[in-house]
Amino acid sequence: MSNSVSAASSLESKAAGSASQRSSDTLLAYALLRVAFGINIMFHGVARLLVGHAAFLAYLSHYFEHAPSMPAGFLPVFGWILPPVETALGLLLVLGLFSRFAMIAGFAVMVMLVFGTNLAQDWVVSGLQLIYCIIYYFLLAHRELNVIAVDSLWRNRGR
Repeated sequence: MSNSVSAASSLESKAAGSASQRSSDTLLAYALLRVAFGINIMFHGVARLLVGHAAFLAYLSHYFEHAPSMPAGFLPVFGWILPPVETALGLLLVLGLFSRFAMIAGFAVMVMLVFGTNLAQDWVVSGLQLIYCIIYYFLLAHRELNVIAVDSLWRNRGR
């Protein structure tokens, strides 16, 4: 009988260790996805900042030349706002700082981009943008996993 109790105890110990490993792997996977996604978003903005406003505006004007519903005055304003917003939101995601705000704001940016891309009738890019939306959804919906982050350090420091 003591052998079976010992074996059961050993199995419980292994199961607890395995569950702990799965949990830490899940937290690490979430953090790595958040960081990789943040780098992607941040460098969208950085690349646009580096080419300069004139070049980015020329790209936007060409992209929307066959989208008569896009107000022409909107593009210069959007061209000034989008690059620094992407850069800042991406950096916040990389750091895990103000994560909820960054995820909601990033999702809002994606909604605007999807809207504009559909006005331009670029269905391939629109489909790719939906993948970004799914990643924002996942990160936001599973924010309890966001423990490897500056937000978590600040939260734990306050306790």
